[in-house]
Amino acid sequence: MLPVNRQLTKLYPSCMRIAKMSQVGEFGSGAGKGGGGGGSIREAGGSFGKMEAAHEEEYFHKQRQEQLRKLKEKQIHEKSFREEAIKQHEDAIKRHAEAIKELEKK
Repeated sequence: MLPVNRQLTKLYPSCMRIAKMSQVGEFGSGAGKGGGGGGSIREAGGSFGKMEAAHEEEYFHKQRQEQLRKLKEKQIHEKSFREEAIKQHEDAIKRHAEAIKELEKK
């Protein structure tokens, strides 16, 4: 059995561990932190960088909310469509049952 350290090295090579550990700090606090540069304003850091990062996060949050709203609308529409299809099928079943009864009488 391999020692634990060697097993971790196989799962997570050293370059991945270093890259994972280098992402420290707040978004917009300068280049190389929070996922990289992202433009001259964010690279400069400071309050403008933080503000830009906040705007970016807000943008993606709104995008996710819009996607969820559309998904919900789609599910509601799908449900009403399926209910209407069930009603149509039940009506068709009734019509066919009546036709079968008429045929059995003859």
